[in-house]
Amino acid sequence: MNGKDFGKIAVFAAAMVLVAVLAGRIGNFHSEEEASMVRDAIRKATLTCYAVEGAYPDSMEYLKEHYRISYDEERFLVTFNSFASNRFPDIYVVERGAKTP
Repeated sequence: MNGKDFGKIAVFAAAMVLVAVLAGRIGNFHSEEEASMVRDAIRKATLTCYAVEGAYPDSMEYLKEHYRISYDEERFLVTFNSFASNRFPDIYVVERGAKTP
């Protein structure tokens, strides 16, 4: 193997590493975007409930039953903390197994 071939192999290997790193970042962005979409849907349903019923929902189960909220429960963990019917609940959505900063 001469120096020219080694240089080509090194450039190819570096390009493959770059592609792998970029693919991982794109995958992370996609997951974050999906979690954001789930969170937005839950927030909108929560506001709709307040507008229609005059009170915020007391649980995710209520939103699922009355406002048809659904998401992949095996993939996303949703925390819905409602402490008063006149206060917007705390809503957190994370992908199960995702690294948090």
